[in-house]
Amino acid sequence: MRTVNKVILIGNVTKDPYMKTTAGDKKIALFTVATNRYYRDAAGVTQNEAEYTNCIAWGVLAERSEQFLTKGKLVYIEGHLKTRVIDKEDGTKLHKTEVVVGNLIFLSKREDAPGADISDMPADDFDEVIDDDKF
Repeated sequence: MRTVNKVILIGNVTKDPYMKTTAGDKKIALFTVATNRYYRDAAGVTQNEAEYTNCIAWGVLAERSEQFLTKGKLVYIEGHLKTRVIDKEDGTKLHKTEVVVGNLIFLSKREDAPGADISDMPADDFDEVIDDDKF
């Protein structure tokens, strides 16, 4: 039987990505995306609940994240869940679940990104940005 491990998020980046580099010089970007869930409680009153999801991007996606993601930017994330087990010094184990980013679309306008000049981007990069003024 097939199984599915797929995550789709549209939300705001909570702070600038934290960047790391592996021993093999591969870049990693760690960031959190905030999303909201709206529902009605038993009394029929609309409630709002924030969820903060840890995300990790590797390689080219990490480089793009470092270049264009800043606090407050709206992004579309598509990826899969991965849980890591971290052995702490006191002998306990910490389980950390993250979304491993497979697709990243910047929904905020490109000109909002610091230092982003559309004229110096390769033509094949334009599909990574959706201009929200057209919707």
